[in-house]
Amino acid sequence: MKQEIRQRIARLRDEMKSHGIDAVIIPQSDPHHSEYLAGHWQLRRFLSGFTGSAGTLVVTQDDAALWTDSRYFLQAADQLHGTDIALMKEGVEDTPSIADYLTGSLGEGKTVGIDGMLFSINDTDELRGNLGKKGINLDVSFNVSDKMWPERPSLPDDKIFIHEEKFVGRSASDKIAEVMKNVHTQGADAVFISVLDEIAWTLNIRSSDVESNPVAMAFLYLSHEGSTLFVNERKVTPEIIEYLSQAGITTAPYDAVEPFLRNIPDDRRVLVSVTQSAGALLPILGRRAVTGTSPVAGPKSIKNDTQVKGIRNAMVRDGVALVKAFMEIEDAITDKRCLTETGIATILTKHRSRQELYFDQSFDTIAGWGAHGAIVHYSANKKTDATIEGDNLLLIDSGANYLDGTTDITRTIAIGTPTDEQRHDFTLVMKGHIALATAIFPKGTRGGQIDCLARQYLWQEGKTYLHGTGHGVGHFLNVHEGPQRISLLDNTAPLAIGMVTSNEPGLYRTGMYGIRCENLMLTVPAFTTEFGEFLRFETLTLFPFDLSLFDTSIMSDAEIDWVNNYHTQVREHLSPLLDVREKSWLEMHTAPLSR
Repeated sequence: MKQEIRQRIARLRDEMKSHGIDAVIIPQSDPHHSEYLAGHWQLRRFLSGFTGSAGTLVVTQDDAALWTDSRYFLQAADQLHGTDIALMKEGVEDTPSIADYLTGSLGEGKTVGIDGMLFSINDTDELRGNLGKKGINLDVSFNVSDKMWPERPSLPDDKIFIHEEKFVGRSASDKIAEVMKNVHTQGADAVFISVLDEIAWTLNIRSSDVESNPVAMAFLYLSHEGSTLFVNERKVTPEIIEYLSQAGITTAPYDAVEPFLRNIPDDRRVLVSVTQSAGALLPILGRRAVTGTSPVAGPKSIKNDTQVKGIRNAMVRDGVALVKAFMEIEDAITDKRCLTETGIATILTKHRSRQELYFDQSFDTIAGWGAHGAIVHYSANKKTDATIEGDNLLLIDSGANYLDGTTDITRTIAIGTPTDEQRHDFTLVMKGHIALATAIFPKGTRGGQIDCLARQYLWQEGKTYLHGTGHGVGHFLNVHEGPQRISLLDNTAPLAIGMVTSNEPGLYRTGMYGIRCENLMLTVPAFTTEFGEFLRFETLTLFPFDLSLFDTSIMSDAEIDWVNNYHTQVREHLSPLLDVREKSWLEMHTAPLSR
């Protein structure tokens, strides 16, 4: 495989030379700027052999390098070894940006090539500006996917289905009206939407075009004069066409976007998101383009009462499935039956899939045994699939998409006898988890302003983690959604009532073990004082933490009470749906902590 990767890079260089391209940037992206991609858009994976969900490949005539973040440092180092592709660790001191790397490698008059549909308006402008300072040109038409990849997967054609109003609480027409109101406030009278989960949310439609993400590959144009969904015609049934027409939507072929946009009347003002729309769209729209922010992201992130009720119900069913799954995992270990990391993923899917309204997993299960747990987004395969045996920590990060809600949970459990160091590290992580879960903050607070609550106890001992502490979660949609996040990288979106956000601090000791403790939280009102409105979090996830890993000697009484109260809630919600043996297991795993 390593030799094959080197051959692919060599063929790419030949193609670059024939087009007068001195360097090419190949992102992990599609024209919809998705985090997770359908196979059709996995060119970076094909060329580099790196399978992580985040990373950008840069190839010049002399060198090749791949940028990725801390979640994938260990995985990328392993997968890139022997390919002659250097690993660039984003966020680490002395790692150059892609623009700095290119301006340091290329001389004046050279040309960098990109596929302009895979870069946002902002990213395209920023790249052009940085390269231009050194006299380097940017060619946005370098698209070699089909030529470089003869066996490229076709675009997905799974059928679209309606996400019923009994689950979502609002009609598509109602949502479109709200979106158009937001469009008008930005000085436009139409909007072109590329992001798949925004289209799915707006129209109350779902599909299975991207693994673990129930979205349909499409573009959406909305205006009062007529609205169009651009989609593979094999994906729409007569029922869907009739449903869309009731909301004022017609359909057109997926690849008809460019001629459609070119023919929009000159007096039309079309809103495009500078962070979520392709840079290649601006030249097509010309003066008709109004650059702004997404009119969908904010409304989509605020879950209504129907959605919140569904999420709570989904959490109960998910917790029941997890009890059954973790019991099976423990039984296999106790009975010394062969159990591997991939076997754990199979067990989780088996029990979740038996629950009412189950659709699919919400992402590929991460089951990391021992040292693999220190690889933040580890993915077991035939080569790495470890057998669970001996004493160490097992990190399991998993989730499901149900028709009424999306789940995402991480638990770290001790197999055998945990060491004092493991218990100490776990408790530091949990102290941060509890501090964030119990936070009270004024309305308008951003995630970046409270991120340090989850890190403080680790920082006091010179420890940290490099990933974010929390991400937004969709409703029977993508497990990662914006606009909010809790992270050292601040953003402008405040935490608002109705948002669902993860709480997942961690600690990773390379070559030894990893720890992450994750629940999902709903932002809810706390109280109002003379100083204004204050908010707090309600924990939604329902499953116990491993009692054997708590070191109560470094916990406050309030922290111990939080764990005990949380476990009481877990027991009260799940026990009525369990059999006698399962209830006994849950009672044992939610027994009160004490000093």
